Amino acid sequence: MKAILIISHGSRSPRTKEEIVSLVRLMRERMPKSLVEYAFLEIELPSIPEGIDQCVSNGASEVIITLNFLNSGRHVNEDIPSIVKEAQKRYPQVKFSITRPIGQHAQIPDLFVDLINET
Repeated sequence: MKAILIISHGSRSPRTKEEIVSLVRLMRERMPKSLVEYAFLEIELPSIPEGIDQCVSNGASEVIITLNFLNSGRHVNEDIPSIVKEAQKRYPQVKFSITRPIGQHAQIPDLFVDLINET
C-alpha cells in the first residue's frame, strides 16, 4: 500500500494544525486508494518518525514524504532526508521517497496570480 505523509514545519498556533488536518482530509478524498497522514518537523505532534511509524503500522510498503515547505533550505536539504534515512534503516522493506518543496512546482506562479486576484 502507498502512503502519503505530508510533512509541515510545525507551529505553536493551533490554527496551523487545523489547516493541515483539513488538507489531509481533502487529500484522503482525492486519493482514496492511498493512506494519507501528516507529521511535523518540530513543535507539533506527530513527529516525522511517528508519522512514518503510523504509515508502516497501517500497512504501507511505500511512503512518499510530501514536503509542505515552500522552498529549499536546511530542513528540506538536510534535516528531513536525515530522518528519512534513519527510517529506511528501521524499515528496509519499505520504499521511501521525498517530493520537491511545493515552491518548485510549475503551477506556483498561477497560484500566486489567483491569490493576488482574490485580494
